[in-house]
Order: sequence, then C-alpha cells, then structure tokens
Amino acid sequence: MPRDASELAGRLAREAEAVCRHYLSNGKRAGRYWMVGDVHNTPGRSLFVRLQESPKGPAGKWTDAATGEHGDLLDIIRESLALRDFREVAEEARRFLKQPRPEPQQAPKPVRSEVPAGSREAARRLFAMSSPIKGTVAETYLQRRGIANVHHGGSLRFHPRCYYRPDEHLPTETWPAMIASVTDLKGRMTGVHRTWLDPDGFDRIRFGKAPIDTPRRAMGDLLGNAVRFGVVDDVLAAGEGIETMLSLRYVLPTLPMTAALSANHLSAMLLPSGLRRLYIARDADAAGDAVQAILTQRAADAGVEAIALSPRLGDFNEDLHIFGLEPLRAALRVQLVPEDVVRFLHSSTVAAE
Repeated sequence: MPRDASELAGRLAREAEAVCRHYLSNGKRAGRYWMVGDVHNTPGRSLFVRLQESPKGPAGKWTDAATGEHGDLLDIIRESLALRDFREVAEEARRFLKQPRPEPQQAPKPVRSEVPAGSREAARRLFAMSSPIKGTVAETYLQRRGIANVHHGGSLRFHPRCYYRPDEHLPTETWPAMIASVTDLKGRMTGVHRTWLDPDGFDRIRFGKAPIDTPRRAMGDLLGNAVRFGVVDDVLAAGEGIETMLSLRYVLPTLPMTAALSANHLSAMLLPSGLRRLYIARDADAAGDAVQAILTQRAADAGVEAIALSPRLGDFNEDLHIFGLEPLRAALRVQLVPEDVVRFLHSSTVAAE
C-alpha cells in the first residue's frame, strides 16, 4: 500500500465507527463490529467491519462473509460511492476527515443491582429470570448444530435480552442468550454460562453465535463444578463444551453427562461418590490429551475406571454435524463398555423414535 494510502487508512481507522455511519448508513453497530449487507451499503448482516483494534486484527478491516472479500476503509469509501481511481478516493477521505464529528450518544446505563456482578447470587437471579428454551433462538441454535433433540434436563434456559459488555470503556449491550446452570455435586447452583446468540440465526462464520468478540462467558464459581445433564448414578460421561456433551446426549439420552466448560475445569472437576466408571469425552487437540491424562489418573486414585471417548474430527458436535446421528452412534458403540451399550445406547434408539 502506498504511504499516502496507508496514512489515510490509519486515520480513518481511528474513526472507524464514524466512517461506517456515514458511508454504510444502512448498517448498525453490533458489539465491536459494524454490520451491513455489503460494501455498496445494502441492508443486511453479511459484511462486518471491525471498529476497534483487537487480537483478531486492526480497526477498519472488513470481511464479507457471503463473498469472502475483505479490505480497509478506503475500499469502503471507493465501493460505496463507486469512485474510479485512488485520487478520487483520497480526496473524499480527506474531505470526510475534515468534517466535525457529532458527540456520541451515551447509551443508558442499566440499573445497578445490590447483588455483586459475577457472584453466585447474580448467576441464580439470571437463571431465574430466564425461560425454557423451547421455541426460542437457543433451541434453533442447537438444532442447527445437529442436536435435533435437546436432552438437557432443565439445565438450559433462554434470556431474550442478556447484558453483554465488550469492555470497561464501552456501553452495555443486550443480546439473546442461552443460559446454562453450573452446579456442584449436591445440585446447588454456583454459576451460569452464557452463550450470546445472533437473533437473525445461523451463518457459516459464527455458527449462530452473536457477532461479538467473546460470545461465551461464565460467571460464579466454576472450579470443580459443571453444567449437568441427568442425575449421576454409577456411570458418567464428562467433557468440555455444552454442545459437545449435548451431541453425545442426543445419542445417549439416559447416560448422565457433565460439561465442565473448559479443559482446565474438566481436569479439576470433582468426581461424585459412588461413581464406578467415567467416560472422558475428549476434544481432539493437545489440551484434550492433557485432560485425558490428568483425569484418568485422578479417577484411578479414586478407584474409578476411566475410558476415553474420541471423536473422528475436532469434537463430538463436529462429528454429529458433519456425519449425522447414525454414524456417531456407530462410532460410540465400539468405544463403550459392552454392558453400557446395552444399558444406554440401545435405549437411545427407543428414545429417538
């Protein structure tokens, strides 16, 4: 990029939101991005412009999910105004940069609660204010990830306007969210996990999650605890992600399962008393290898048999989404202990019918 162009692009990037509001006026802000249909200012949500520098890249960079095109704010000016050469683009950019900027409007601050943010009580209140996922964006999100029957046992709820704050310098936003309860071994809620969702549905870039930098966050006390699906007796399957374990639960709806929410938390998950066999639903990466080793040793120390369940791809949700229900059932059949095939896998066929 020529020096003049690079300098102009940098100056525009420092005012990325103002540039988007002027040249892409049919779009709107969504977290740290400006969303619009395309570089020609068509209404929609295919193109997203980064408004602030982040680990993912500099401000002003944009990508069109529909076409794969990408560029900077000079490209936005050129395409939105149908300019022919760089001289015209540079003149327009300089003209824009000389214009006075209106004062940004401050979003109203949410009413502060006396309950400390991120506490157990705040988590309990959020879960209580949420509603069942049936017929909501949360159920649609899971179904579009291949989980046609969501056997969550009451651990998942939905909030249509869950607060999200990008960082301490930006106003609070609201997005629909799937809320998962985190509980201890006695069933007491210690926290919640939030997955913010795109109200417009599924796309191949974000898989239905909201167009924000961190669409997954947890609050409360997580260490040793987990999101639980079913009541544990003597056999349990444990893994990292909610979608991963719900994919297994779709195939094995009567097998109790837990989602620890991360590799580190899975390694530290407390094992229930009376547990005889633990299935470790590992992710196919280095962290998954480490978790399997640590949790296998902890199980052995507690007198619990540990057996790894390994996906063909990155995780079991990816397997379910790519290969489908029956291939996943066949892959699990050869990894389960024979008595658990009879106890859990055969019953899942009946449950699915």
